[in-house]
Amino acid sequence: MTDSEKLAEILSKSTNAVFFGGAGMSTESGIPDFRSANGIYNQKLNRTFSPEEMASHDFFLSHPEEFFAFYRERFVYLDAKPNAGHLALAELERRGILTAVITQNIDGLHQIAGSKVVYELHGSIRRSYCVKCGKKYGVDFILNNIPIPHCDCGGIVKPDVVLYGESLDNDTITNSIQAILSADTLIVGGTSLIVYPAAGLIDYFRGQHLILINKTATRADSDAELVIRENIGKTLKKAVDLLN
Repeated sequence: MTDSEKLAEILSKSTNAVFFGGAGMSTESGIPDFRSANGIYNQKLNRTFSPEEMASHDFFLSHPEEFFAFYRERFVYLDAKPNAGHLALAELERRGILTAVITQNIDGLHQIAGSKVVYELHGSIRRSYCVKCGKKYGVDFILNNIPIPHCDCGGIVKPDVVLYGESLDNDTITNSIQAILSADTLIVGGTSLIVYPAAGLIDYFRGQHLILINKTATRADSDAELVIRENIGKTLKKAVDLLN
């Protein structure tokens, strides 16, 4: 029996599956890992910042113009489309097999694919808000107002993403934990499980079937019933096709 057949068999018996995904979920849509920082900003500032520093709340406050230039280039990929994995998860939800997607990604592709219950641990590029008055904006406002987007009230309009040094949203964490606690099957895909606190959420799983889909080893491999080293999109699509 192939890995996809095993996955399909598990899913065929599941009524409360949950997907927990990371950056590998979106690389098949052409969205790279942001850590490949371009040196142009560092040259301008005449010092070296790591990508993590440039994606931090402190950098947002201290170097807003450079932050937004970095953000527009490295975080926003509006031309990206949902891949076969996103579409497969949406189909599993429509069939009543999958009850929630928990994602560390900020691209919004799960919703575009049709998933309804999506908990975005690190926020979304598609939402923005004024740090002063709270007025909500879309992503276009940040893209079109260069170099620093300002609200009518004068406040800076910040992307609704969790930067380094910021806390995750409490309601999102609570909902994610509840979904994992209630799950009979947990599929973990496209994440090396090293970014905390998000990666620690899978420790709440008490269900029967833990499945890992990732190109490299993770700390949870030894606990998994099934470990798959293939592309997530291809694997999930095969499994859903087999359910037919």
